Amino acid sequence: MGGRYIASMSSLDQLVQLLFWAPWLGLLIVLCPLLVLAFVWRIYPTWRVVAAACGSLALSLLMLLIPVLTLSTGSSQVGGGWMETLQSQASLLIYFVALVDVLLLTVFLVDLVSVVKEPAIEVSRQMLRSGSLGASQEVTLWIENRGARKHRMIVRDDLPEYMLANPPEQSLEIGPRQRAELTYQLKPNRRGAFSLERVHFKLMSQLGFWTRLFEKECKQELAVYPNMQQLSEYAMLAKTNRLSLIGVKSTRQIGQDNNFERLRDYTLDDNYKHMDWKATARRRKLTVKEFQQDKSQRIMFLLDCGRLMTNEYRGLSLLDYAMNSILMMSYVALQQGDSVGMMCFSDHIEKYVPLRGGPRQMNHMLHGLFDRFPRMHQSNFDEAFLYLSQRCRRRTLVVLITNVIDDITAAQVTGYLSTLRPRHLPVLCLMRDRRVFEMADNPALEDEILYPSAAAAQLLLWRHELIEKVKVSGALVLDAFPDQLTSCMVNRYLEIKAKHML
Repeated sequence: MGGRYIASMSSLDQLVQLLFWAPWLGLLIVLCPLLVLAFVWRIYPTWRVVAAACGSLALSLLMLLIPVLTLSTGSSQVGGGWMETLQSQASLLIYFVALVDVLLLTVFLVDLVSVVKEPAIEVSRQMLRSGSLGASQEVTLWIENRGARKHRMIVRDDLPEYMLANPPEQSLEIGPRQRAELTYQLKPNRRGAFSLERVHFKLMSQLGFWTRLFEKECKQELAVYPNMQQLSEYAMLAKTNRLSLIGVKSTRQIGQDNNFERLRDYTLDDNYKHMDWKATARRRKLTVKEFQQDKSQRIMFLLDCGRLMTNEYRGLSLLDYAMNSILMMSYVALQQGDSVGMMCFSDHIEKYVPLRGGPRQMNHMLHGLFDRFPRMHQSNFDEAFLYLSQRCRRRTLVVLITNVIDDITAAQVTGYLSTLRPRHLPVLCLMRDRRVFEMADNPALEDEILYPSAAAAQLLLWRHELIEKVKVSGALVLDAFPDQLTSCMVNRYLEIKAKHML
């Protein structure tokens, strides 16, 4: 009797071990095909598969606990076939768990068939080939289902870095032989030329147990230019004579009374000194004289794209502020009838836009600037000024925009500007560092602040001496903070025009 009981106990231990190890063995068996599906076909299980697997595992653990609890409650019974009854009940439980697992596996495999084959999907993108920095534009994706089955998917466009989409991805349900349209707002946060290569899809299976990732090639180029909103604001304020709102000062034109251009109707902002009373009496309408400025003058911008322009202020590099100022001044100069050109340089000549006038020159300036970025190289002023001397021989307003922080660069800039003075009118534009000025103005006397303040004051003193040396060499100097550079450059240009310095 005792031997039979011991044999029965050993059989029960084997059964318990089988019930314990069966779920983990099944998990290992299932995990290998999942890895093959993921790496070969990019098919992944969804949360529904995980929930169903966890439910099956919980059922197996419950079936494990029932025999153990029954054994603990009836351990005092030795005879009466109690052990045989317990073994038969455990066998039935094993069959029930196996049946549930087989049914789940069958459902998973049947649902897997719907995503094994890649669907016949075609995609095209409709958008502008150019955009403005920080300005949103609408992008339309056309999805065409050429298959005979209905599909549910999530669509996401392949966007380069520094671009934001709203919404980033969208759900789509498309029937057989149908075409769907998806739109989103694209906002670029960096200038330059970008390429949109493909569109990504996340296909859902019929029952939602599996997803498949695939992509379709859809190449398109996008050129992001600096934001031209400031140019439209300038044009609007110029028409209403309110340029002072953006920091542009009105400059008295020396000798403008001798440069008569035409007669026009009087407006509220006109000066009474320019009133033509004879024409007013003849036309019976208030009429004023309009005078023209000197035209056909030449302006060449030298833009430093080296490491000295990599510093940032309020999220933008010094080069970005310089570009905005160049575009604004170019717009004003072209409106005045002058010619503008540009040369970008770092350790070599990166871009050269010849001197031209007319409205089309603004587009050339834009194309020359939009994909320029500061490079971590020492600027080669020797090559830049040699290149300028070979291509610019007539008298020109040469505007050099750079940042000087050491004696070697300062000596180079001062020497080359002095050589330009007999033939051209050079202007040196330097951008201040607000942190240095704030540190120098700090009234605190603590030791940890006193020494940086003294170093900042010494740097500002050296900068002041540099500016005086450049002025002595005959060049003009413009020293401004990055966010104030645009208005300062336009004011200096208008002042040069008014004093006929060219």
